[in-house]
Amino acid sequence: MLNEKIRQLRRERGMTQKELARRLGVSPSAVGMYEQGRRAPDSALLPRLASVLECTTDELLGTGYSGDVGDVIDSFARTLERQPGLMFNGAPISRSDREKLANAIRVAAALSSPEKHAAGR
Repeated sequence: MLNEKIRQLRRERGMTQKELARRLGVSPSAVGMYEQGRRAPDSALLPRLASVLECTTDELLGTGYSGDVGDVIDSFARTLERQPGLMFNGAPISRSDREKLANAIRVAAALSSPEKHAAGR
């Protein structure tokens, strides 16, 4: 949970609640409430909180970024397929073209995979 992650990262960085509050520009009681789960940081504060705690917002929120290129490509391709209103060179891109682009990205990733390089040696 977010409250536990804030507490964990703050302690790992050797910060007090007061120091974290000062660096975020919030009151120490706000940080205490974040860590107790009685209040959540405003979404606008999350990037700054991540920066101060030297992590990503994904790590803070526990969205599970694995760092694996294949996972990143799959996530990007899924986003392309679902994202409404995408434009290419100023013109709307059709759903069919979004799917083609996502598939092209997956094919390019498969062609450049480590297994492909190992097999070619």
